[in-house]
Amino acid sequence: MSLKLTPAQFQEASTLLVEVLQFAAPADVLLSAHFRRNAKLGSLDRERIADCVYGVLRRLLALRWLMPEATPRLLLLMWLARFQGISLRELEPLTREKDRASLAEAKAKSLDQAPLSVQAELPEWVIEALSATHDTAALLALGRALMQPAPLDLRVNIHKANRDAVLAKLREAGIEAAPTPWSPWGIRIAHPFDLSRHPLFKEGLIEVQDEGSQLLALLTGARRGEMVADLCAGAGGKTLALGASMASSGRLYAFDISEKRLARLSPRLKRSGLSNVTAQVIANENDTRLKRLAGKLDRVLIDAPCSGLGTLRRDPGLKFRQSPDAVAALARTQASLIRAGGRLVKPGGRLVYATCSLLPAENQAIVQGFLAEHPEFRRVPANEALAACRVALDTGEYLQMNPAAHGTDGFFAAVLEKQA
Repeated sequence: MSLKLTPAQFQEASTLLVEVLQFAAPADVLLSAHFRRNAKLGSLDRERIADCVYGVLRRLLALRWLMPEATPRLLLLMWLARFQGISLRELEPLTREKDRASLAEAKAKSLDQAPLSVQAELPEWVIEALSATHDTAALLALGRALMQPAPLDLRVNIHKANRDAVLAKLREAGIEAAPTPWSPWGIRIAHPFDLSRHPLFKEGLIEVQDEGSQLLALLTGARRGEMVADLCAGAGGKTLALGASMASSGRLYAFDISEKRLARLSPRLKRSGLSNVTAQVIANENDTRLKRLAGKLDRVLIDAPCSGLGTLRRDPGLKFRQSPDAVAALARTQASLIRAGGRLVKPGGRLVYATCSLLPAENQAIVQGFLAEHPEFRRVPANEALAACRVALDTGEYLQMNPAAHGTDGFFAAVLEKQA
């Protein structure tokens, strides 16, 4: 469906793109700030402006290949013409006469002649990093899947409700919803809505969480009465999933180095009804709070800081804010974190290392390096760990969620067990 933009909406979007295309911050942060500064904009204005900004970001490599010297304003016009199916005649009120010939020429160019990185909308360095594990067809499929907006996935809080009952309530309210294919806790919403006002959300029966992220919590295998840590808890999405799977028993630590991120867990925890969670800010992976727990935990989940390239459906500008040097720096942090997590696990316990990256340097390489240093750990095949949770998903030795194959964000996880 093509966008019907007013000249004022087009001007707002093209002005905002000037800032967004500097890639100093995520697009959603810049959009929110812009809308706060321009409170006069109505909901339809905001929706259309956001659609334009995200649309250009999703197809930016193609747009720049079609029009190498284009300004943000021209990039937006070309996106409307090429990827929204709006004719140049319809766009005439928004165009300048001097630009019309170059727009017509660019619209007629075939992307079949473009490099693979342009067709897949992935930077050349990402293509190179993935080429060892993906052929051309797989790279194109992955890239095209990452161009699509992500659906809205919910996780049912099994401490308070069951999925069938929640599905029934959503459908009663006229919300099109279906069970997620693999997570027994998940619900996928066809058309996103304002969740914050819904009674199910206010009462803590549902939380927003991608199905792939839910599977990470399932892989951890946390049970009633255990001692468990979420080492990079952030805002606590996986912490809450772990706590519910533990039936609010035992002890669950939510650690993070960011007080601001961890503060966002507090209202979510209150809604959830869980009483087994202790949130603690730590200085780093060598914090004394962690040292006191050495060798005592049944389960440790490390959702490590990473490039985030598996989440491009949500933040398409992220691929332009990352670089090989940034990935190398992240890999050093990831290696340090997996070692720290390993120190916490007791004999017979489980360590789950995970990222939302697609890159082997942040995934398999980190796990293999850890196992080479720590022969007391063995890898548990992810398909076996999922089968034990009655999840009929087989991605092999590791959990490798691919947006093209699975409809989730891109996730990686390894299940490691400390031998008794």
